[in-house]
Amino acid sequence: MRFTASTGMRIAGLLVCLAILLACIAASLLYGATVFSWRTGWDTLLRYDPGVTEQMVIRTTRLPRALIAASVGASLAVAGCLMQALTRNPLASPSVLGVNAGATFFVVFAVLALAVQSMQSLMWISFCGAALGAALAYALSAVGRDGLSPVKIVLAGSAITALFASATQTLLVLNRQGLNTVLFWLTGSIAGRSMELLQTVLPYMAVCWFAALLLAKEMNVLAMGEEMAKGLGQRTRAIKALTAVVIVVLAGGSVSVAGPIGLVGIIIPAIARFLVGIDHRWTLPYCALLGGALLTAADVAARFLISPEEFPVGVVTAVIGAPFFIYIARKGARQT
Repeated sequence: MRFTASTGMRIAGLLVCLAILLACIAASLLYGATVFSWRTGWDTLLRYDPGVTEQMVIRTTRLPRALIAASVGASLAVAGCLMQALTRNPLASPSVLGVNAGATFFVVFAVLALAVQSMQSLMWISFCGAALGAALAYALSAVGRDGLSPVKIVLAGSAITALFASATQTLLVLNRQGLNTVLFWLTGSIAGRSMELLQTVLPYMAVCWFAALLLAKEMNVLAMGEEMAKGLGQRTRAIKALTAVVIVVLAGGSVSVAGPIGLVGIIIPAIARFLVGIDHRWTLPYCALLGGALLTAADVAARFLISPEEFPVGVVTAVIGAPFFIYIARKGARQT
């Protein structure tokens, strides 16, 4: 990648995005039902004293929450960007194509029917559910002589999402005693999550973030069309399979920690492409930083909307993302 004026602007943009993410994390540490001073936050990070109540609250409650929001937001945005590149559909995202719904159903079934409590076990169960949701959506959209198309992929994903959502609701009806166990998690929430949860899933997320960056150049080639990619020597099946694994791990890991948080994977890739174009070597890093910033900022906003109670952050992202979804859908309809 040669350094040009355009490259310099994009690097500067990345630094701005990083600054926004850090500002959102700082706001998450300091603002909520109790507001802490910047000095208290600084002392907590650099000179932690467990005997100081304010520092203990920030270190044990606010810091894990901020880091989980940033990690989950980055993962969902990167997964959405990869899904859109793979399907060549700007509406593709884990929440639309059945990936989140499959992971959600598997986790709810494991908690309510099998009484699984181990985070490590739930994470792998979530991966399996996400993989099944993605596989079913792909298989359903490939039915017919005309093969895959952007419209069929969205319709198939919507059908699989509805199927798993209905199955999840059936489980909740049959096991009303366990409803309170998963109800707040089902709306998408990072409140009350511990650092141990993040430590369980973060290594898998980090590996997939790195893998996504390595796949960026291949995504650019694949975006030219499958025939063109094959003509340039790309092993398209292997690239697609590896990309699918990255998507499943990022989406499944996010669901296992924070529940089904929707539309981040649609909002952020659209913004990133607007800022830096379709080159995935730049789009993916922008998605990671902006996705983390969006979910962290949404979590801060969720603390004040119905204060002193909290809104689930999944509801906040849905409210933000719905207009984006409608706009992109209408734009796509005008272009067809």
